[in-house]
Amino acid sequence: MAEPRLRKRNTKNSKTEGQEYDANQDLPEPGTESDFDFDFTFRNFKYILIPVLVTVSIFFYLNPDILRNLFDSWIGYQEPQHVKYEEYSTPADVAKRDAVVHAFKHAWLAYERDAMGDDEYHPLSQKGSNLTDAGGIGYMVVDSIDTMQLMGLQSEYLRARSWVANKLSFDRDDAFSVFETTIRVLGGLLSAYHLSSYDPIYLEKATELADRMLPAFDTDSGLPHPLINLSQQKGLHTKDLPGLVSTSEAATLQLELRYLSILTKDQKYWEKAEQVMRVIKSARLPHALASVYMHMDEGQYMTSTISLGSRGDSYYEYLLKQYLQTNSSEDGYREMYDDAMTAIHTHLIRKSKTSRLTYTSELVPERLQTGQLSWRLSPKQDHLVCFLAGSLMLGATTTGALSRPVSIPPRPEELSESGNRDWKTGEELLKTCVATHDTNTGLSPEIVHFRIPSDKLDNSLIPTDWYIKGARPGETPPYDARYMLRPETIESLFIAYRLTGDEQYRDQGWSIFKAIEKYCRMDSGGYATVLNVDNISVGHDDKMETFFLSETLKYLFLLFSDSSVLPLDKYVFNTEAHPLPIFHPKIRTSFHK
Repeated sequence: MAEPRLRKRNTKNSKTEGQEYDANQDLPEPGTESDFDFDFTFRNFKYILIPVLVTVSIFFYLNPDILRNLFDSWIGYQEPQHVKYEEYSTPADVAKRDAVVHAFKHAWLAYERDAMGDDEYHPLSQKGSNLTDAGGIGYMVVDSIDTMQLMGLQSEYLRARSWVANKLSFDRDDAFSVFETTIRVLGGLLSAYHLSSYDPIYLEKATELADRMLPAFDTDSGLPHPLINLSQQKGLHTKDLPGLVSTSEAATLQLELRYLSILTKDQKYWEKAEQVMRVIKSARLPHALASVYMHMDEGQYMTSTISLGSRGDSYYEYLLKQYLQTNSSEDGYREMYDDAMTAIHTHLIRKSKTSRLTYTSELVPERLQTGQLSWRLSPKQDHLVCFLAGSLMLGATTTGALSRPVSIPPRPEELSESGNRDWKTGEELLKTCVATHDTNTGLSPEIVHFRIPSDKLDNSLIPTDWYIKGARPGETPPYDARYMLRPETIESLFIAYRLTGDEQYRDQGWSIFKAIEKYCRMDSGGYATVLNVDNISVGHDDKMETFFLSETLKYLFLLFSDSSVLPLDKYVFNTEAHPLPIFHPKIRTSFHK
């Protein structure tokens, strides 16, 4: 049984502050008369008081806004200032933005010094490594280039571009993840192409890479193999799950391939991406949720966990973003997105039992002794799920808007019923994600579980809302307890700030950044995974993820930049935070209505 560590909670003192009541103080004895005739005064005063009360009541009845404003002033409430979208702008917080730039340089220069060109960086041992024995394909370099472009790091950017132009090779005779290579490398090249004002080297490399990966889609259904040999240009199965591909891996390639078709005027990339979505749409399960695995040849879902975290997350993310990428022209994606969000609210959204925190659950399939399939609701939430908070808020102001653009923040009357539902859930889920940073380090764990009545964890040392499963004081921390430099909460804070202008989101992002600086930063250069977020005497894993430079620091930079930098009505971000421009397709797709 798990014995999670007790974490901080704000509690109110139940004792009354101020002067203590003295039970022995002198009081008037019953029946004692005073010199003042209260009865006479009251009899006469009521003839004045009653008409005054009636008059005041009528006044406030006819002028309710005055009463509401007086009450709001008394309790300290301030109505959010709704601003028309075209009039909205927020200035940069220059000091905090520049602190993020400094952190990026601390990470990048260490990698460039010790491992330039390698796929991964290990800051403790100060060396790099590649994903295959055949060599790497520049994951770290390509994943980081557009962050340098946005931050204005010209010298670092020129050195990275030179490496791409002269040393980047995809002729590697080994297996690479189709999903990871698409979102990190293909997405990074396409974003760099756009932000560089169309430097041809990036499009040339992107086209070569995509052509090498297209054979991954050569299956009976059109769902891609999970792996590709880039040299042989041949799709491969995984050893542990042959014939299967995860839903997120299959459905998180579309933004990149569709944009490549627009740039090259070659529809073959778009057709491969769209065929995947046609298969997934046809395979819809009765509850409209997606199991995390599909059969590549049959094009059907396999009985497997239903999760908004690992292997499921970006499927839902890309439903919305495919609709937005083509300037909201393909209503088929909007319908799939709305269908999925309703299903999520029906089956997966729950409230914690004490603080009523909104969280997401997973559905785990179990076979009963009778042979019947049953689904168990598990109160498990990955850090990855925190992307959903911002995604719901963005969806509420686009697919859920009665007309566009909406105000900032949106007024309830500007949103549909489902739009208001998604906005509220997005706000509440973001509060939960921020609450999971309530640890001894201020960093959020990789996975949390929420308390439910059937968990049988009645120990008073266990937090009443959420906990890290398997965490015990003095013992080796479980995998769930680590912070891997992940960006998802920060991503949602950025989106929430852009859609509301509420400074609380910048404040929360700054708190997270300070915790990263304090506990993840290596003096010798780079940043490392923290093994236990509840231990201030931190131990580290010797790895700096590429998404730390591509996503975490980029979203922090954007959070503190002015609102004209990559506006949300002009760009969509792929799941690795590579910004791609919104466009209107000149072709009619099967998802147009």
